[in-house]
Amino acid sequence: MIQGDQAVAQLQTIRDFIRWGASRFNEAGLVYGHGTDNALDESVALVLHTLHLQHDLPSEYALSRLTESEKQRVVTNILRRVNERVPVPYITHEAWFAGIPFYVDERVLIPRSPIAELIENGFSPWIEEGQVTSILDLCTGSGCIGIACALAFPEADVDAADISDEALAVAQVNVQRHGLEEELELVKSDLFDNLAGRRYDIIVSNPPYVDAGEMAALSPEFKHEPRLGLSSGEDGLEATCRILAQAADHLNPGGILVVEVGNSELALMHRFPEVPFIWLDFERGGQGVFLLTYDQIQEFSDQFQADVGS
Repeated sequence: MIQGDQAVAQLQTIRDFIRWGASRFNEAGLVYGHGTDNALDESVALVLHTLHLQHDLPSEYALSRLTESEKQRVVTNILRRVNERVPVPYITHEAWFAGIPFYVDERVLIPRSPIAELIENGFSPWIEEGQVTSILDLCTGSGCIGIACALAFPEADVDAADISDEALAVAQVNVQRHGLEEELELVKSDLFDNLAGRRYDIIVSNPPYVDAGEMAALSPEFKHEPRLGLSSGEDGLEATCRILAQAADHLNPGGILVVEVGNSELALMHRFPEVPFIWLDFERGGQGVFLLTYDQIQEFSDQFQADVGS
């Protein structure tokens, strides 16, 4: 286990601690994927947040010297990241999604979906501007997708549903943080179970989609996240297939269904070879997100329902 006494004694500046953190992260062979993809960016994020500094800090500040108490806090957080393999957002209790800050802790997954880019673009070209009055974020977790949608479509009513009371408690923190109590309703629901009679122009979901093999091979970092938000049966499609089977009852004509399935993309296409899933591309990277229109959902509804019933 790495100790930090020498670091506190010998390191002085912000740059020193960022470099030291990156070196320790590389040495420990950490796994990334919760907002960064390399040791240096990870160290920058953790050190600056610990010092209550923004990422656009002027370069000359890198040579600023830390107080002894600041050194202790930075080293404590770096060593926690290394020794406990805790993802940085769980240490800082902050993650960014669609350019918006969110409170997070180990009751929810850390926001990282490429769906953020789709929301920022107003779901264009699939939805016409001004035509959205109702949105559902299914499996909301921290509330990030629903909140981002509410901010992007201020005239729309947004429901954000999740089966987990703990996740909904975190989502409530974020709803209040962004002042959306009137625009967004949190609903406890196992997928569509408690949404009877409600219909939407957009249904968007980042459900559990990790298959059994991937769950068994998760790195320590990802094991800090709630299993309920990750695991979805042998092929990772248990939740997704239930969504497909019930979507026809909740989507308005002209509406769209957007679902992230990650690495279960091939399994989904194999399971429904006749369905023309539209797989979305993202400028900032990411894959495994499909879109189906209202007409497509209606056309294949019987097939989706038969799959779940079999």
